[in-house]
Amino acid sequence: MVSSTASIVDPHAPTTFTYHQDGRLVWGEYTGDTVTEGRFVGSVEGDVVSISFAHALAADGTVVRGSADSRIEDAEDGRMRLVESFAVGGVEHESICIQL
Repeated sequence: MVSSTASIVDPHAPTTFTYHQDGRLVWGEYTGDTVTEGRFVGSVEGDVVSISFAHALAADGTVVRGSADSRIEDAEDGRMRLVESFAVGGVEHESICIQL
């Protein structure tokens, strides 16, 4: 993760995501920065990845649940970038992840 309106991203230890795909099905896990442990599952259709997620916050263990839609884009350097839209507590947010 390189940026998020939901939290400050630590550039030295950002949340990292591992994606798996089988046809339209996508799933994975994530950890780092403000997240102790997270999981997601969903589907991909064209250039949009739609997921449901749950993760535990590092600060106090609170579990956050929700859903998100990510646009798949090409970064300037040829890597894949995901621009994710999601809501937490009714507030809309956007995060950007870039392929390692």
